Amino acid sequence: MKLNLALAQINTVLGGVEQNLEKHLKYIDGARQSGADLILFPELSLTGYVLQDLVPTVAHHPDATDPVFHELLAASQAIDIMVGFVEEDERNRFYIAAAYLSNGRVLHVHHKVYLPTYGLFDEGRFFAKGDAVRAFDTRFGRVGMLICEDFWHASLPYLLWLDGADVFLFASASPGRGLPSSSEGNDGGRLASSRWVDDINRAYAGFFTSFVAHTNRVGFEDGLNFWGGAAVFSPDGEPLVHGPQHQEAVSYIELDLNQLHRTRARLPLLRDEQPDLMLRELVRISNARRG
Repeated sequence: MKLNLALAQINTVLGGVEQNLEKHLKYIDGARQSGADLILFPELSLTGYVLQDLVPTVAHHPDATDPVFHELLAASQAIDIMVGFVEEDERNRFYIAAAYLSNGRVLHVHHKVYLPTYGLFDEGRFFAKGDAVRAFDTRFGRVGMLICEDFWHASLPYLLWLDGADVFLFASASPGRGLPSSSEGNDGGRLASSRWVDDINRAYAGFFTSFVAHTNRVGFEDGLNFWGGAAVFSPDGEPLVHGPQHQEAVSYIELDLNQLHRTRARLPLLRDEQPDLMLRELVRISNARRG
């Protein structure tokens, strides 16, 4: 089975949901015409990142009654879509969210679990933490979504792997930080943050013998520079495509999902995993930490 994937690394207008929606629809149509089955957008792709007090004004509900999602769900009749947005729940809590849309339906919504509130990040002041991570079924098999800081914590990709995800879809709004060290040479002009993200995503692909696809936004916002650099890694941990740095682009790649069988027949890590042992030890460690 094949999956034709499009990774859209786009710039966004801070707080400009209507302008951002227009750009999404343009990129969705282009990906559809290019034969893509699924297009991925970055974290908070409909809103921009440094929202702060704008958060309540840009929140939307992922259903057909919402004017923004009405348009996106209509577009998903022809191509599956992963989109980033702010969701408000029934108790008026706001979440950094990603929705997977297919055939006019919302298949899954993930709320960002880990909210960085350190250094240049301030998410914990404005957003609630997600409290669940689930894989879900698509027409391409079982998939899992994570948002930026989520995949800096190995526990969440691990849970998705155990829950049946064979394709990991990661979205981020990762600002550029750090320069390549002299020992790495020029490294293609990549910032250190770009290299760090690629390193951990490549490791997840190999450790979990699964496909990992990541898209990151580009552009400048409130003094932050987002570097782009979308990437996909195979279940062997091999890079399959890399998007350019610091510019809007769509990267296309055809995934051969039969590679899952070939890799796992040779490297049966999933077969030999012991989640019951992990659960017992986590309970022991948690109890010890509580005293």
